[in-house]
Amino acid sequence: MAIWVQVAMAYFCRFNCFVFYMSLILSCSLVISKACKTKQQIPSTLDGPFQPKTVQFDPGLRRGSDDLPPSDPRLTRKKPSKYPEQISLALSSPGSMWVSWITGDAQLGSVVTPLDPCSMSSTVLYGTDSGKYTFSINGSAFVYSQIYPFEGLLNYTSGIIHHVRLEGLLSRTKYFYRCGDASLDALSEEHTFETLPSPSPISYPDRIAVVGDLGLTYNSSSTMQHLLQNNPSLLLMVGDLSYADQYITNGTGSSCFSCAFPDAPIRETYQPHWDEWGRFLEPVTSNLPMMVIEGNHEIEPQINNVTFLSYQTRFAVPSEESGSKSSLYYSFDAGGIHFVMLGGYVDYNNTSAQYSWLKQDLAKVDRSKTPWLIAAWHPPWYNSYSSHYREVECMRLEMEDLLYAYGVDVVFSGHVHAYERMNRVYNYNLDPCGPVYITVGDGGNIEQIDVTHADDPNGCPKPTDNRPQFGNLCIFNFSSGPAKSKFCWDRQPEWSAFRDSSFGHGILEVKNSTHALWTWHRNQDVYGEESFGDAVIIVRQPESCMARDYK
Repeated sequence: MAIWVQVAMAYFCRFNCFVFYMSLILSCSLVISKACKTKQQIPSTLDGPFQPKTVQFDPGLRRGSDDLPPSDPRLTRKKPSKYPEQISLALSSPGSMWVSWITGDAQLGSVVTPLDPCSMSSTVLYGTDSGKYTFSINGSAFVYSQIYPFEGLLNYTSGIIHHVRLEGLLSRTKYFYRCGDASLDALSEEHTFETLPSPSPISYPDRIAVVGDLGLTYNSSSTMQHLLQNNPSLLLMVGDLSYADQYITNGTGSSCFSCAFPDAPIRETYQPHWDEWGRFLEPVTSNLPMMVIEGNHEIEPQINNVTFLSYQTRFAVPSEESGSKSSLYYSFDAGGIHFVMLGGYVDYNNTSAQYSWLKQDLAKVDRSKTPWLIAAWHPPWYNSYSSHYREVECMRLEMEDLLYAYGVDVVFSGHVHAYERMNRVYNYNLDPCGPVYITVGDGGNIEQIDVTHADDPNGCPKPTDNRPQFGNLCIFNFSSGPAKSKFCWDRQPEWSAFRDSSFGHGILEVKNSTHALWTWHRNQDVYGEESFGDAVIIVRQPESCMARDYK
């Protein structure tokens, strides 16, 4: 009997080993499921650092396109002004969701009279069954004005902007809702949204779309059409949203404001463009949470040095929920991912309120509950295009050590109107524990795509050419490596893995605590499983990269 027991135990062990390895293979196959569906094999960051690759701009394409005309049906009001429009969702804390919308008529003229935000209630009716709204909750309403103390410039005052925070939501649950003022019989049509997974047990959003520098052009429209085909569950918008500041106050626009309007007394902004942008995106944002961070085109200076007023009034973000005292920087969780949204146009020095908040926020992150740590801000630290080349070195010098010490996995930025993915990098050196920096400032805005690289012949800008719109200019030549004693590299930098001057959007699919699939989709490609212009499996290595002394 003993020999049969030994034989049985041997087969039992082999069977268990077989089951274990089969489960491992199945787990890995989930991570590279898209690779299996395509003819090309998707590499992982463990295969890097990659040899730098450049896809040259296709001369058969236009570098840009015009803005959609205000008469486009997607930009016009559909119902009387008492009904909600420009409806949008945003994540709050886990189990909560912001619902925002606008009612009333905005005004544009030399003299404007703000509406009374208390004249209409801010109510959301919601529940888990269509037409049956178990819950009702009220919120707050606001009005803002854009005022210019110069003769001939038109002032603006907004409609009533409503923000309501829904609470007690179940994870991964579909909700039906209507918003508006029931007492005036002015509720919206029914909309739906599905909540994201909770951090415990650890799970992840299905797909996260990432877009930068979107604007309101025909290219912007193509970007959003492609994006919807990827069926995301969350939209990350990394700055430069509507480009309302490319217009003077009479509605005349240009792809180069300073070129077309050199005598403008101030960087004017045509606020009705914001309303058109909100209507354009409503079919998406009324059903899909959109998380935003400000870019330079959201600064919009006006009287008394007021800035960012439109951005801060129109968008609800979880600044208070994340302990931030400013909506210009904040954080939030999406399942097992902790997102940090930073402001590149507000004080970021190590003595600033933003830096202090960031240090506290990072220290509170529990990587056993949210393994992934992703950061986003508008102007990129790593960029090999001539446009905005090394523009925010001061911000990098102040904050990079902190993000590296806490093991940030991925960084998304915009600003440069092209696509670029970096090898893992820290302080301009290849580093297997550095973040993967990705620039996606190619959403489709009116300023056209960037095509010139700083390493092209005559492509290196002067150190003073790219002045930041906030903060100081930090200029120095490289002190070591292939670019020693130079301001620019003479070839594509080794930290730049892939760059392409095309409009598009990105999709991040986090599969588990260590693997995520990143794909970038170009507008000019026919949509399909093989339509991505770039793809990589981002692999975290917490066992070798998280053993640092966090301070």
